[in-house]
Amino acid sequence: MISDQESLRATQRRQLRDLILPREQPILWAAIAGTIATVTVFAVAQGLTYPLLSFILERQGTTPGLIGLSAAMTPLGFIVSAPLIPALVRRFGAAWLAILCSLFAALTLIAIAWTQELWAWMPLRFLLGFFANPLSVISETWLITITPPSRRGRIMGLYSSIVSGGFAIGPLSLGLVGTEGWSPFLIGIVAFLLCGMILLAVVPRLPDMPQDGEATSVGGFLALAPLLLFAVFTAAAFEQILLSMLATYGATLGSTVERIASLITCFIAGNALLQIFLGRMAEQMGSMRAMLFCVLVSLVGCLLLPWAFNSWLVWPLVFLWGGVSFGIYTMSLIQLGERFTGQALIAGNAAFAVAWGLGGIVGSPATGLAMQWLGHRGLPLALGFLSCVLVLLLLAKMRRAR
Repeated sequence: MISDQESLRATQRRQLRDLILPREQPILWAAIAGTIATVTVFAVAQGLTYPLLSFILERQGTTPGLIGLSAAMTPLGFIVSAPLIPALVRRFGAAWLAILCSLFAALTLIAIAWTQELWAWMPLRFLLGFFANPLSVISETWLITITPPSRRGRIMGLYSSIVSGGFAIGPLSLGLVGTEGWSPFLIGIVAFLLCGMILLAVVPRLPDMPQDGEATSVGGFLALAPLLLFAVFTAAAFEQILLSMLATYGATLGSTVERIASLITCFIAGNALLQIFLGRMAEQMGSMRAMLFCVLVSLVGCLLLPWAFNSWLVWPLVFLWGGVSFGIYTMSLIQLGERFTGQALIAGNAAFAVAWGLGGIVGSPATGLAMQWLGHRGLPLALGFLSCVLVLLLLAKMRRAR
């Protein structure tokens, strides 16, 4: 009798606890692993394509201006495709759209390898960005949807770290296979096809793409979260500026090509290795404060770069810089998952792709002009200006939220 009463009381306590404390969704580790693997393979293909095509065009004697214009076609494809993604998901379903895009991206890369001609590459590189972007946006939306709030910081940090590693593997693979013939292209083609195969395997374990809430356009999302989009723009500009302009900055100060290449590798390493730590920080202190921390450290890096560049201190500086500058994007993803669900979440991820593409297109040319006018100081000044603006906007938002 006593045992029955104790059992009844235990059952009542569990029921009361479930009423008071909402039960967190289970962690779908297989789905999370499959989704991260999809985006990582996508990152390998993207990371390989940019330097590979630039090397080929340079070998053909193409002018730097045309090489830059050709490279801009892929992020332009991101920007054009992003507003169409929410409607395409509703029309065809997320899984089929992502799988078809991986196939079309592989076919486009085959066409690029087949033609080997600058003016044919312009529309083909645009199509490559157009088809690759939905694959990334859909996978990222799935990942945010299935990640429990209490683990979101760590899992999104892990995601950012692994994807950064994928981008790094792409260029490194060129050192193994070279930049001539079909071999380097086959790595990218197989990577895109592998994305589709992973998705086919993991889709049964994924929940339906969120369809609740009113349909939100990419333009409509800009009104909902302008600060988040500016943060993504800043993170993209930071990455593209340092990857594309650090060589010019270092050459002006007398650094060797080998040293600059090593510094870029150090920057990418910090980008990849620090995201889990920053994600954990977001869980402890909140994603908004963690983003402010990342931007403030990025600003300090801008101030210290001219002073530290020719000393050993530049190595830890660039490593930390790589982590916190990309951490701005990681914090943006965490906030996107905290604030939005359903159709707004899909539109938000698509809007992130637009902001990232704009940051990639605008950042490097604007910094190049600043360096023409101001000399090598133009690089840290351009990055410092972006950081200052974002710091002020974050402080204003945090003050309004009190």
